[in-house]
Amino acid sequence: MTVTPFNDGWSYRRPLGPFAAADGAKVDPVEVRLPHDALRDAERRPDVPGKGAGAFHPHGAFTYLKTFTVPAEWEGRLVRLELQGAFRRAQVFLNDEFAGNRADGYARFFVDLTPYLKYGQDNELRVEVRSGEDSRWYSGTGLHRPVLLHVDAPVHVVPDGVTVSTVRIEDDQAVVDVVTTVANAGLSTRTVTVSTSVTGPDGAEVERDSTPSTLAPGEQAVVRQRLYLRQPALWSPDSPALHTARVGLGGDPADEVVVPFGIRTVTVDPRKGLRINGEPVLLRGACLHHDNGPLGAAAIGRAEERRIELLKAAGFNAIRTAHNPASPAMLDACDRLGVLVMDEAFDMWTRFKTPYDYAADFPQWWAADLEAMVAKDRNHPSVIMYSIGNEIIEVGSPHGSRWARRMAEHLRALDPTRLVTNGINPFLAVIDELPSILAAAGGGLNAAMSSMDDAFSAIGSSEAVSRRTAESSAALDVLGLNYSESRYDLDQELFPHRVLVGSETFPSQIGRLWPLVKENPNVIGDFTWTGWDYLGEVGIGATAYAEDPEAVAALEREYPYLTAWCGDLDLTGSRRPISYYREIVFGLRTEPYVAVLRPEHHGHTVTQRSPWAWSDSVSSWTWPGFEGKPITVEVYADADEVALLLDGEHLASARVGESRPMLAALETEYRPGELVAVAYRGGVETGRTTLATARGAVRLTAEADRSQLRDDDSDLAYVAIELRDEAGRLNTSEERPVSVEVTGAGVLAGMGSANPKTEERFDSSTWRTFDGRALAVVRPTGAGEIRVTVTSEGLEPVELALTVG
Repeated sequence: MTVTPFNDGWSYRRPLGPFAAADGAKVDPVEVRLPHDALRDAERRPDVPGKGAGAFHPHGAFTYLKTFTVPAEWEGRLVRLELQGAFRRAQVFLNDEFAGNRADGYARFFVDLTPYLKYGQDNELRVEVRSGEDSRWYSGTGLHRPVLLHVDAPVHVVPDGVTVSTVRIEDDQAVVDVVTTVANAGLSTRTVTVSTSVTGPDGAEVERDSTPSTLAPGEQAVVRQRLYLRQPALWSPDSPALHTARVGLGGDPADEVVVPFGIRTVTVDPRKGLRINGEPVLLRGACLHHDNGPLGAAAIGRAEERRIELLKAAGFNAIRTAHNPASPAMLDACDRLGVLVMDEAFDMWTRFKTPYDYAADFPQWWAADLEAMVAKDRNHPSVIMYSIGNEIIEVGSPHGSRWARRMAEHLRALDPTRLVTNGINPFLAVIDELPSILAAAGGGLNAAMSSMDDAFSAIGSSEAVSRRTAESSAALDVLGLNYSESRYDLDQELFPHRVLVGSETFPSQIGRLWPLVKENPNVIGDFTWTGWDYLGEVGIGATAYAEDPEAVAALEREYPYLTAWCGDLDLTGSRRPISYYREIVFGLRTEPYVAVLRPEHHGHTVTQRSPWAWSDSVSSWTWPGFEGKPITVEVYADADEVALLLDGEHLASARVGESRPMLAALETEYRPGELVAVAYRGGVETGRTTLATARGAVRLTAEADRSQLRDDDSDLAYVAIELRDEAGRLNTSEERPVSVEVTGAGVLAGMGSANPKTEERFDSSTWRTFDGRALAVVRPTGAGEIRVTVTSEGLEPVELALTVG
């Protein structure tokens, strides 16, 4: 098997139908390197049909084109195109002949090009994609994940044809099955030898086996090899040791199938919770949408890896791929870094959530899409659970329960080694009974919406939810509960064999929720909404003030809001105050943390703050123009009491936990200087942290996350642009335009800031800083040197040199 990246040499344009083409209409294509999101650069408008759900982006229809030469020696071989993600309703044409299609924009699929090839000459490949009002968040449009070309001999290992699984782990060895599917597309019977070599994390061979297999023409054979690895390093979140299986058919080593894998076991039960290799693990989870901020929906490998790196550094050990299967690049990163994955398939089944979504395709495609997900992901040790859905309305009905059971059993037949879950929202499961449920709880729907977390708790613990979701929940290994922690203790009594996970929770409530996870053995973790800010569902985590005449007090906010503004990490990957609060709640940080509410809103009336929102705060003690004015300081600490000092002078003290666990809010007046927060337990200091005012002239800084890049389509450099003083202190009060110029062997792939409300474009080379920061993303185009120049009027420019090779 020869697999080649097929991401270069593409162009895209708006589609031309046959009548337009006959009339001589012409649209000049734009050259691109995949992965690519064509919708990212479309004009955002407040009047688009999808409104804020899609970040005010319009519908999209695009044609991707590529010309490639097919060597004459490929005749007699099988040539297949692998598309890891084409959003959405993709149709593939080769030499103007229809070759294949896929409805789901996140499903990886293969298209057999062999019947349509012209050997020894150029071939024209065309992929059509269309989207619009088919997603509740920004989806992007295009070939947003990599494309690969497979060229196989008649006798070959089929795509996804090697599965490695852990049979058992013993004191002195691990038993591993390697199952290989071989196909004979030739015209004669062939006998081949399937040779498998396994190497350990250090690259040394630890086991091998060879098995002959005879295949008649048109036949497939399954070859099973059981291997015994002595004293292997096991894979776990704390020690993600990876082995590698190399499977060949006795030919060119370059044709070997290479499969990284981890040796590990996963078990759950309601008494001992989740265990990896027999060791208990609580899931510190982040829900994660698929977009990459300034890159739009493009799943470039380094972008996926960087997100996992930063999420793990912030204290998460698990992600939920909301609400679609993850890209291979993201799962590769999770494998390497030790991050567990809830691998989600669908956001809807047969009931529409948006006018043109996957519900129209689900009845025909669900089985094939589950098969594609499992085939792609079953060798990734990070994947421990498959989720069959998110907030599915049908789970509260008998026939919806039939669907749940069908999908769960289909997954178990495909991969019996993983757990099956489903993230249910009781609110939707019993939506037709809501008036009576809320009336019984002492309020109506309007009252419920004024306190969403209380309403969700009342609904989640209702008798109607227990009754109507019992059947669909019984089909699962782990029941995912969205915003329904009120069931944690209740289900221990009503359903003593049920294992739960907080599959989606309000970030503002983690101080209350995490102790519940630790206290209830039937609950294996918590997944916050969300770990990383994302495009679309705009402003659900933003704060609206009565004094702001433009603010709309609604769950989704007004144009030009761009992001949801509810991530622990912002769109650029910087940690927000909630991230540090969560780290303290998780018990991973002993030092207190200081955040300051933006003083321009002090005393203002809050008209909208959803439970997805954190306080409107930033970790800064630089507020020019507010000297002598009141200001609110939040201190997060695992302590009894905190005190504030300014330049050594006591300002204020407060008890911790009066308004929120592990948080104290203190009122004082702003004066520049060095602010110190000291935490105490039982009168004994347990830690302190300092914020100092940025002073004097502003200095422009730029730093790339790496100076050496690979010459391929998966690498990137992230350039953090910041405004600091001469002592290196970040000046969050400065907002000024910064420009980036990239020359040499690279291009500016995207630029942005964390600003959730802006009309700026990601394809622009100039952005205003937000809280003193902006971000540029550089993509290599070939071997050589890249020069990055960052400028801002009145400041000394910064130049960076990056090497590609």
